Amino acid sequence: MAEQCSRFTCPVEATLSLIGGKYKAVILWHLMNGTLRYSELHRKMPKATDKMLAQQLRELEKDGLINRVVYPVVPPKTEYSLTEYGKTLSPILDALCNWGENYLSENKERMKNKDNSRELS
Repeated sequence: MAEQCSRFTCPVEATLSLIGGKYKAVILWHLMNGTLRYSELHRKMPKATDKMLAQQLRELEKDGLINRVVYPVVPPKTEYSLTEYGKTLSPILDALCNWGENYLSENKERMKNKDNSRELS
């Protein structure tokens, strides 16, 4: 746990440097289910701009977490998939998903209780 790398002060910092971008974890999560084309990824993340999505995909590819295959057809066809290294993040992404589901469930209950208390006032 006390190990240090020259760039990072702790292992969590190292992990977040790879998956901490605005859409990186979401991209990786969607790719856990298999190969997706750029347009399919974009549909799954409609709030991501083309510029942001392309940037995040380039960084994930540069870091060796995803594969990018461009087919020489018109219009261009580009597919993304997880590398073997990227697949090692599956337990982390599953844990994030489970935590998020619990958070959303609890938050939904809190909001419901908050709304009910307002109605009683």
